[in-house]
Amino acid sequence: MLKKFYPTEYVDSVYEIDFENLYERGFRGILFDIDNTLVPHDAPAQERSIRLFERLHGMGFSTCLISNNKEPRVTPFAGALQTPYVFKAGKPGRKGYREGMEKMGTSLSRTLFVGDQLFTDVWGANRTGLYSILVKPMDPKEEIQIVLKRYPEKVVLYFYERKKHGRSV
Repeated sequence: MLKKFYPTEYVDSVYEIDFENLYERGFRGILFDIDNTLVPHDAPAQERSIRLFERLHGMGFSTCLISNNKEPRVTPFAGALQTPYVFKAGKPGRKGYREGMEKMGTSLSRTLFVGDQLFTDVWGANRTGLYSILVKPMDPKEEIQIVLKRYPEKVVLYFYERKKHGRSV
């Protein structure tokens, strides 16, 4: 039952992902969440995220932001990263992920998703059939509805880690 929430990979930070390896494995498109994935919640695009997207584009990746935020939050952020975007994506629904792939011109097998929340980001990516990478949230200061989801996320991650390390549940 919990497996539908398990990410394909779980890493500390988006800035530690081995994108070169993912490119070698055939991935060509990356969908990204914004808040607490690329920058702390509500922060503007930062030099580090701009450099990351420049590097990814230079490698040959297509990128797209998919966010449940409204357009005023997403548009300037995407502009700074020079990437297309989907706002009010409706994660964990599949539509936003599919729209992002359409904007990048990539297929399911060549696209991956990176985000910080299990019950919206990862579950939606998994439901869509994408390779999903969960990152640890960048900033503990979050809206109350997200804070409340972090408690059941800890339970899911406990079982995920046990399975990953071959321990029976």
